[in-house]
Amino acid sequence: MTHDAIIVGSGPNGLAAAITLARAGQRTLLLEAKETVGGGMRTAELTLPGFRHDICSAIHPLGVGSPFFKDLPLTDYGLEWIQPELPLAHPLDDGTAVVMYHSLAKTADALGRDGPAYRRLMAPLVANWDKLAREFLGPLRLPRHPLVMARFGLRALWPATLLARALFRQEPARALLGGLAAHSVMPLDGPLTAAFGLMLGTLGHVVGWPLPRGGSQSIANALAAYYTDLGGEIETGHEVKSLRDLPPARAILMDVTPRQLLAIAGDDLPFRYRRQLEKYRYGAGVFKVDWALSEPIPWRAEACRRAGTVHLGPTLADMALSERLMWQGQVAERPYIILTQQSLFDSTRAPAGQHTGWAYCHVPHGDTRDMTDVIEAQVEQFAPGFRDTILARHTMNTQDFQRYNPNYIGGDINGGVQNWRQLFTRPVVRLNPYTTPLPNLYICSSATPPGGGVHGMCGYHAARTALQQLGRPSFATSQ
Repeated sequence: MTHDAIIVGSGPNGLAAAITLARAGQRTLLLEAKETVGGGMRTAELTLPGFRHDICSAIHPLGVGSPFFKDLPLTDYGLEWIQPELPLAHPLDDGTAVVMYHSLAKTADALGRDGPAYRRLMAPLVANWDKLAREFLGPLRLPRHPLVMARFGLRALWPATLLARALFRQEPARALLGGLAAHSVMPLDGPLTAAFGLMLGTLGHVVGWPLPRGGSQSIANALAAYYTDLGGEIETGHEVKSLRDLPPARAILMDVTPRQLLAIAGDDLPFRYRRQLEKYRYGAGVFKVDWALSEPIPWRAEACRRAGTVHLGPTLADMALSERLMWQGQVAERPYIILTQQSLFDSTRAPAGQHTGWAYCHVPHGDTRDMTDVIEAQVEQFAPGFRDTILARHTMNTQDFQRYNPNYIGGDINGGVQNWRQLFTRPVVRLNPYTTPLPNLYICSSATPPGGGVHGMCGYHAARTALQQLGRPSFATSQ
């Protein structure tokens, strides 16, 4: 054997697994079907020359908040984080906007009557983020900090709509929490959706919502450069269609979701395990638009002109309707939209004086309808004259996303439904979710805990499992 371990797929989790193994002295080979590494962390000129757009992920609170990434010398490999002046703004129908500042105190003060309730909700989470991160970003297990988790769980288990209405009396605070929770890509009246809002809000106050200079590809490039300096090998343009395509190795780690695992290894897996994988549920998809713009988006609310991320709802009721209809195979007239404007803070993204825009809305799984006009109408409502700034656009529907990255089945960018059942049992009910019935085959994708996001923790935990079974010491992070 020329390699101790082979990793298939170079998304954040594949790279994290490869680095964890290489740091432990393993001889590793990372295989990527595309011509560049990165998975969801790629940047390209999608519209016009000189306009650099993030194809998938754009804003990275978990990239900074990840215990694994924090333990790596990525700044030595060119990764530079930029903190927008405001992490998040959420425009309202009256022309104002509710803002999540990096400062918890400033955010609470700006919420007026609901400020004290917001401070009581978020202050304990901000104070205990390091402990919460270890629980949140790890596999299902008995909590190491039970009192902290119990306090978080009392609120996290709630549906986001119920928690927002119970705690807050005015629309701005309700809309702020609802917009954060809608990142779950789940109906907001479902249990556990509040957890996503609380986690993202906490991250905003602890580490901010930063963007990488030069685009998300910069994260992938830094991870890959560090990995190769550790002695790891990368081979791009190498699609794996069967386990028999791989050279011998003591461990194989697959940064793929259950459907691809069945296609690659199905003949070798026991019948019962295959049936469990076949029942794995994929969630709703996304429709995305990238714009080349002649000038910044002309928001009515001044705060939106200083924010890295803008949530378009605008009310809690609007967002709840949008996310509920999505799961019923429909789309709302005013869908919930996540929009980012990286070029306001990173001059490398567009030619001098010009700008980029990045936005998506949630759509039913596998939906192929064109949401361009709906998204642009929603932006225009809060930024009159926006359409006049558009120089060019590039769109991707759910099928485009799946062709771009086979892990995005039906446009599901989270690698599977993240509801209360599957969040804790992904990909199947198993004591160690990263293992399979084949003793040398592991899963390290976002279809394992802790799920979607650019944090690398799925790959880290899978690699540590592999190292334990290989009888080699692992390089543990502060996690």
